[in-house]
Amino acid sequence: MSDSRTELSNLGEFGLIDRISSHFSLKNRSSLKGIGDDAAVIDAGDDVILLSTDMLVEGIHFDLSYMPLQHLGYKAVTVNVSDIAAMNGKPEQVVVALGLSNRFSVEAIDALYDGIRAACANYGVDLVGGDTTASSSGLIISISVVGRTKKGSEVYRSGAKDKDIICVTGDLGGAYIGLQILEREKEVFLANPSMQPELEKHEYAVGRQLRPKARMDIIHELADLGIRPTSMIDVSDGLASELFHLSKNSRIGVHIFEDKIPIDQDAFNTAVEFKLDPFTCALNGGEDYELLFTIRQEDFEKLKNHADIHFIGYVHPDPKQNVLITKGGATVPLKAQGWKHF
Repeated sequence: MSDSRTELSNLGEFGLIDRISSHFSLKNRSSLKGIGDDAAVIDAGDDVILLSTDMLVEGIHFDLSYMPLQHLGYKAVTVNVSDIAAMNGKPEQVVVALGLSNRFSVEAIDALYDGIRAACANYGVDLVGGDTTASSSGLIISISVVGRTKKGSEVYRSGAKDKDIICVTGDLGGAYIGLQILEREKEVFLANPSMQPELEKHEYAVGRQLRPKARMDIIHELADLGIRPTSMIDVSDGLASELFHLSKNSRIGVHIFEDKIPIDQDAFNTAVEFKLDPFTCALNGGEDYELLFTIRQEDFEKLKNHADIHFIGYVHPDPKQNVLITKGGATVPLKAQGWKHF
């Protein structure tokens, strides 16, 4: 046995996932897609079952000094529903596992589940089980979600083709900017507990961080229009990182335009106030949970007037050429500098 040690930081999250998946192969005919997409895909006759899981860890993914427990419960469900949306499916059930320390009261857990219940009601999802255990390191929430769609309607990261149009919903960077606001107000409070937080003028960006939305509305609209994206992913780790996932899985390149990236005006102004580049926030911030997808050229006419879908670039054949066209017209390599887990 070798005494050598490889640090997790040398691999990163996606390198670790690739390393794990390389040692496993699918044995059951019902397992249509395993590791490597927003959700696993399981054969269910005329339908496919979609299965995904996410874990939120106190001190890593959330800070309870400014994250209300109700919002945390809502967000924990939302991030899982977003994975099902990214597969072009509909969520149906969730199971919730909690690691709890004795600093949490029964009332605190009630508040957490108030948020979980509100999200389940909003997304039409049933809470069907879970687990609780003791934790010595704060609050841990792990949620698994089960979804469904008609076989052949599921959308993978791997289907983008040359000349497809790259689309993104909503606006980007707001959640990251909201986090900067909350962190600043926390530091102000720690320095002077009598100071009241100034959040009113930043309500939108703070809301993007504390209570994001999964874009199931877009999934329903695409279905109504008869559009099946050729590839899709949700924006959890930053636009640039997700574009690289599409590039790698579809074996294509992406060509996007800086001036087409949607950013909320208030979030833009706040980024400038913080001396941050708003476009860097949009490209690398993460936690927006918008949908990034590609469509065929012929579907453009059906979507061109949609107020909440933005066309930010196009697909080309060379996976080694993922580029951003700046506002000044320069072509620069796209860089993924989003959230690093290790």
